[in-house]
Amino acid sequence: MRKYQSIENIHSKSAKSILGEDVKGLKRILPFLGPAFIAAIAYIDPGNFATNIAAGSKYGYLLLWVILFSNIMALIIQSLSAKLGIATGKNLAEVAREEFPKPVSIGLWIQGELVIMATDLAEFIGAALGIYLLFGIPLLEASLIAAVGSFAILELQRRGYRSLEAGITAMLFIVVLSFIVQMFFAKPDVSSLFHGLFTPQFDGIDSVILAAGILGATVMPHAIYLHSALTQKRIVGETDREKKQIFRFEFIDILIAMLIAGFINGAMLIVSSALFHKNGLFVEDLDIAFHYFGELVSPISATLFGLGLLIAGLSSSSVGTMSGDVIMQGFIHFRIPLYVRRVITMVPPIAIIALGINPTTALVASQVILSFGIGFALIPLIMFTSTKRIMGSLVNTKWITVISWIMAILIVSLNIFILIQTFQ
Repeated sequence: MRKYQSIENIHSKSAKSILGEDVKGLKRILPFLGPAFIAAIAYIDPGNFATNIAAGSKYGYLLLWVILFSNIMALIIQSLSAKLGIATGKNLAEVAREEFPKPVSIGLWIQGELVIMATDLAEFIGAALGIYLLFGIPLLEASLIAAVGSFAILELQRRGYRSLEAGITAMLFIVVLSFIVQMFFAKPDVSSLFHGLFTPQFDGIDSVILAAGILGATVMPHAIYLHSALTQKRIVGETDREKKQIFRFEFIDILIAMLIAGFINGAMLIVSSALFHKNGLFVEDLDIAFHYFGELVSPISATLFGLGLLIAGLSSSSVGTMSGDVIMQGFIHFRIPLYVRRVITMVPPIAIIALGINPTTALVASQVILSFGIGFALIPLIMFTSTKRIMGSLVNTKWITVISWIMAILIVSLNIFILIQTFQ
């Protein structure tokens, strides 16, 4: 443990020397890279696979603009979250506990735990499905293997944040590589791609519901809580000038990570459009998508898809467990060991698998549920980051505040519309 602590201290000193302007060039950025890459894993979990492939196969490139829009929103939201941690030395849940009445904090904690349950459902089932597709192991046994893998990733956290960041980043780039190859195989229609990317439109209620699922899978509520925790004590600024410097460097981290996450999400929909929609195939189940990748392209393509699903599921499930720990500790000042939390959160997805419920249906449903949780995290975040008493010199500018509230209103309005349509 001392070895890991000494490594952390070296990076902290390196960052401090940068704040003192003793370091020039690319080395100025490197010590600040990492937190956003952990948060970005939440943006490419197996729920994204399910919603993006379903949207691409049914509507072609029609909803590609939703991914672009969601990614821009994610960039702004994660910036606010990181800034809150840097400015206050506290995470979003901790600030909410201090600022809100106790009943409100408890309500937000309960809601946050429900979000974590929906998140973990998607991530754990996705990892188990990836093992099943790649190796033919029955889903129930595959879920137990996925459990062991998620524990191994959590062990990286015990070794220090740099080990965790390195491991998560490596997994992220494996998923990137798999979809770069898939894009090459799929040969998408470039003109249709750009039309879908920059032309906002829907095609009936089902497309709106799928768009909400994409939004819920991309702008993840638990990532909003987690990012503030990742930056709150990682590199501590002692003056307003240092805090502003730290935030500028962290924004670069966020920009890179969100670009990567956006590329992966877009690639999922594009590949689905180019392969499935083009051939008149509406694919809702990931196991069927795996089969069609092998049939329409090659076994290598199917293997890459399964590998990406497995890695995304394993890494994002561990990030979800970390987020649950942040939410519980922040709102009610209570913490349980990460491994105990991991065991508890594995029970619902294993039960769903054991009961024979369609895993992809569960994935898509979880993403729509997640979209309802965004407002409960986003509204307090905007309130706090727009308050000078809390943020000091890092308080939001007026135009950031206006844009943030517009985003929150759009998200909440979309969710209310979907709720009404669902009951009708």
